[in-house]
Amino acid sequence: MAEAADRLAGVRGRILDRAKALGIDTADEEAAVEAVLDREVAVPSAGEAECRRYYEAHPGEFMSGGTVFASHILFAVTPGAPVEAIRRRAEATLAEVRSAPDLFASRARELSNCPSGAQGGDLGPLARGETVPEFEKAVFEGLAVGVLPRLVLTRHGFHVVRVDRREPGRLLPFEAVREPLARHLEEQVRANALRQYVGVLEGGSPLTR
Repeated sequence: MAEAADRLAGVRGRILDRAKALGIDTADEEAAVEAVLDREVAVPSAGEAECRRYYEAHPGEFMSGGTVFASHILFAVTPGAPVEAIRRRAEATLAEVRSAPDLFASRARELSNCPSGAQGGDLGPLARGETVPEFEKAVFEGLAVGVLPRLVLTRHGFHVVRVDRREPGRLLPFEAVREPLARHLEEQVRANALRQYVGVLEGGSPLTR
């Protein structure tokens, strides 16, 4: 949503023009923009069947409790740092430890920008809510054990991650997650619809009723 919101700022004038064409009062520009979006960016409700399909396809997102024992090699990204060069180095390290897992601890000690590098990257037991969301999603989603196949990007930088062991939690019943799951799916649909709408405005295409 943040990306689409930023792009909306660049087409604000066209949205206000659209408001006038729809007969919406533009004296309060913020209210006018919201009125246009409410009218033209349709967001269907997430139905029971759609929610249940998502629930059954992503059980790892609906676990209560559980512990993951994980290690990582952090390639930190700081202001002004050459991000692409750091990413390439992280990718090369990922490829190396995927092909030779026994090298993981030594590479963590040599390369990691996290204090855990001194322990070979070992983060110990992790519970939900103890790490940043992107890292949590990567280590708790699914059942994979070993070096994860892709880098994990967080606000701290690029992580090469190894899941050492899992102690599973309890799958929450569908009824307990139905409402927040519906809101999550509707937010995803709204974000996609908003991106498409902004794309039309950026392209200068006429909008008609």
